[in-house]
Amino acid sequence: MRILFLHQNFPGQFKHLAPALASLGHEVAALTLQKVQTTIWQGVRVVPYAVTRGTTVGVHPWVADFETKTLRGEAAFRAMGALKAQGFVPDLVIAHPGWGESLFVKDVWPKAKLGVYCEFFYRATGLDVGFDPEFPSADPEGEACRLRLKNLNNLLHFEIADAGLSPTLFQADTFPRSFRERITVVHDGIDTDAIRPDSQVSITLTTSTGATLALSRRDEVVTFVNRNLEPYRGYHIFMRALPELLRRRPAARVLIVGGEGVSYGAPPDPARHDGRSWKRIFIDEVRPLIADADWARVHFLGNVPYREFIALLRLSTVHVYLTYPFVLSWSLLEAMSAGCVIVASDTAPLREAITHGETGRLVDFFDVAGLTEEIRALLEDPAERARLGANARAFACATYDLKRVCLPRQLRWVAELAG
Repeated sequence: MRILFLHQNFPGQFKHLAPALASLGHEVAALTLQKVQTTIWQGVRVVPYAVTRGTTVGVHPWVADFETKTLRGEAAFRAMGALKAQGFVPDLVIAHPGWGESLFVKDVWPKAKLGVYCEFFYRATGLDVGFDPEFPSADPEGEACRLRLKNLNNLLHFEIADAGLSPTLFQADTFPRSFRERITVVHDGIDTDAIRPDSQVSITLTTSTGATLALSRRDEVVTFVNRNLEPYRGYHIFMRALPELLRRRPAARVLIVGGEGVSYGAPPDPARHDGRSWKRIFIDEVRPLIADADWARVHFLGNVPYREFIALLRLSTVHVYLTYPFVLSWSLLEAMSAGCVIVASDTAPLREAITHGETGRLVDFFDVAGLTEEIRALLEDPAERARLGANARAFACATYDLKRVCLPRQLRWVAELAG
């Protein structure tokens, strides 16, 4: 078969599926917005394309998102037209539709089957929007209207997509019932052979004072990891737990991974917060409550290379993961695969992976004292940590293993899509 992948940051969620299909002898190509170093990646022909203009200045804020998706959709449409002119006619197109790139697939290749990655369907109530009262919408009355238009991209894909693929039940269930019936739930997959516990792991850090700090599994280490440190992933809640946690656990080291940008929610109001990032805002909030000696045990590591990230998970004594009702991070499942002892927010995405008292501990997202107590209790209980960590890894291997569970199911989905 001929198969085309569409993803603005290819390979993205298709980093295992695309090369697997190429290795089976299919002719596989991919369109991406990224600049590429090579035109062939693991057997996949990678074709870059470019967007030629930006969103209109002054466009109505409710339609700005869809204009951006239309611009990307048009750029991908032109690139697909060029492929067609070269004689490339795919049997299947597999796309992440979130940026609009696949809006016009059937206008180029009407007979191609289209499978879409169903990451999230926006809703005005019951999910991420309005979940955290500390950060209300700038236009609460118009929020439902804005989200209705934000979902235009999803709705237009429902008309042309033959099937959907979603990584979790929670994410699939955000979609309307009429399209939910076409969605197969299969996670992207975690390489549990590569990400496994290592009792001999050690890392060396350079502290804020320039000193060298060596850490091993013998040390008491609390980890918190996100792409960016922002409220959507509970950064503010975690930071507010630190004063009491550090006071009660005088040997604990806290390792925080993440950048200062914004991945999901709104950026801080520059007027209200003096141009500070979310990271700085909550450092400034809790720092007066933490003694200098205790603060010296908090280490912000920024964004780290993947190998160092896995080493941190293996080193972790207790790993904390918090999120609004939104997409589930790969990092949580990677932490389970590494055998981490996890304290997580009791929000819908987590209940699918974490069973309280079995594969981790769940705590109300907003309960700072409860979060502190769960971390403290686990730091003091090595037997319970050993049990929860082993259970977490066993669940990850049984449910999210890439080679034995997820990739075979993804390949079956492709075969069914092809008929």
